[in-house]
Amino acid sequence: MSVMIPFAEADAMLDWLDLTDALAAGHAGPKADVADVFLYEGDNTLLNRSAWIAGLGLAVKCATIFPGNKAVGKPAVNGAVNLFSPTDGLLEAIVDFHLVTKWKTAGDSLLAARRLARPDSRNILIVGAGTVGQSLRQAYAAAFPDARFTLWNRSAEGAEQFKAYYPDVNIAEDLEQAVRAADIVTSATMSTAPLIKGDWLQPGTHVDLIGAYRPDMREVDDAALQKSRIFVDSRETTTHHIGELKIPISTGAISADDVIADYYALNDFTRDSADDITLFKNGGGAHLDLMTCRYILDVWQGK
Repeated sequence: MSVMIPFAEADAMLDWLDLTDALAAGHAGPKADVADVFLYEGDNTLLNRSAWIAGLGLAVKCATIFPGNKAVGKPAVNGAVNLFSPTDGLLEAIVDFHLVTKWKTAGDSLLAARRLARPDSRNILIVGAGTVGQSLRQAYAAAFPDARFTLWNRSAEGAEQFKAYYPDVNIAEDLEQAVRAADIVTSATMSTAPLIKGDWLQPGTHVDLIGAYRPDMREVDDAALQKSRIFVDSRETTTHHIGELKIPISTGAISADDVIADYYALNDFTRDSADDITLFKNGGGAHLDLMTCRYILDVWQGK
């Protein structure tokens, strides 16, 4: 019999570091079969993501992304996630969509940061004050407990709402100045034009890019990619699908070979020196939703 896993009760039971360990373990096993379908109408997106991993099961995640909902007080992202058994295909759990999205998205980035960011990173800049930005504040604090957090957001109103939840966060008015001062830059915006310039990145910085998910979206310019060691969570769901990499590859600014590794080669997630600039593109993917759902179900059932 399948179970329903609600947000509030499960959210309080989960642990960011344990999740990243579960994601690492998931990528050490059989490679996922993944299929994505994107449909677009104007600024709105319907995203269906499916994954099958031997031993872990099957997951189907349907997401609707309507940016205009924010103006009328509705969530911009909605959807549903089903988790199926790897042995008989029966439905094991219906997991709250927002719970999976919160933990998968920030946990995906945190796994890379634990491998690529300098362990002594103290200044963490969050770009974008949305729901994902709040999750990033929680996740990064778990791995970098001594960090000082700064937030930059397009609107002062959004920044102040963020600060109401996290009073210790400093609000930056100048993005360039904030990037130059950061050890880690984690960005979750819906920008179609690069916000973060490579000229601003200092030696040793780790850049974590989350926001771009469409072919026309980017958060950094070509220079940022050209001066960085580039990593992704999945080559299949990022390199030729998301504008962050697809556009500069198509123009010749970088090549697909400049991507050093994805999570199926996690041991290659390293920096050659403390001065390396590392850049991680978080593209998501149903296989990560599946691994996160399995982790959530295991915790929920007390395993």
